[in-house]
Amino acid sequence: MRSEFDFIQNIKNKYGLARLGDDCAVLPKDEKTDMVVTTDMLVEDIDFRLDWTTPEFLAHKSLVVSLSDIAAMAGTPVWVLLSIGIPEGLWQSDFIDRFYEPWHNLSARFGVEIVGGDISKTPEKVVINSVVGGEVSHGKAVLRSGAKPGDAIYVTGELGGAAGGLQLLENGYRYGVGPERIWRKHLMSKQLRPWLQGRMDNLLHDVEFATAGIDISDGLSSDLEHVCRESGVGARIYANRIPVNRWLRGLTKSETERLDFALNGGEDFELIFTVDENKFLPPPDSVFRNIGEITANIGIIELIRDGEPEILEPKGYRHF
Repeated sequence: MRSEFDFIQNIKNKYGLARLGDDCAVLPKDEKTDMVVTTDMLVEDIDFRLDWTTPEFLAHKSLVVSLSDIAAMAGTPVWVLLSIGIPEGLWQSDFIDRFYEPWHNLSARFGVEIVGGDISKTPEKVVINSVVGGEVSHGKAVLRSGAKPGDAIYVTGELGGAAGGLQLLENGYRYGVGPERIWRKHLMSKQLRPWLQGRMDNLLHDVEFATAGIDISDGLSSDLEHVCRESGVGARIYANRIPVNRWLRGLTKSETERLDFALNGGEDFELIFTVDENKFLPPPDSVFRNIGEITANIGIIELIRDGEPEILEPKGYRHF
């Protein structure tokens, strides 16, 4: 069965849609600035469940997923269109007020102005869609298609925490309910209320020599595969370099299972970027971690584990 990525690639090729293929569309604005635009949809019982989240958490996540796309392109978010479909029962409750207040607080924190949107009644489920527009210096947007053999591969932050939190929620745990364990709180928070590690200070904007980039929404294995496909390259990454979320030790003692969360779990909303390492020196105490290098082995991602290579198949989240 074709995936959503196969569908996107097919319509891109069929209709000559050259602007498809990145976290954001890059559109010309003026001589100094390009506009970057992204859209994201969250659907109840697919992307979240109301029995394990809150309107406040949902508001936060619905904006962060789009801000992360802007960050991956080295852009600065400026405006947002927010649309929400909601069943009448929830409309009659305090759900919408509890959603919009924290949403506005977060958008104000990042300097993002809501300039429009839509509200509609749905039969049963909540649907949220955000369109965020930002700016980047002309010709400086970090695309998925610029990685070159020999480039170093970096990630920001720790990986796998959101997937660990999802497993806890699926197993019946709830944030703030029952005996508190700090590791469970951290993991569930990564899933319910992901943060951007201050990335709206434009981490990639300061990485002058970044050649390609993407945010980790589907999982490291899948999102790195997107970069390789768009750039026409391969990759080699090292298991012992991957920054696995420290709190996963509370969930499982298995190093293999923790690595699987980091490789294939999505929604960490960290960044992957490639860079000419001869021109790049990570700042001291930065969140950047070198996990491997780009190769000329087109379409092949190798994982080096205990000194032995294996082919890493993308196993991140897919809708279809």
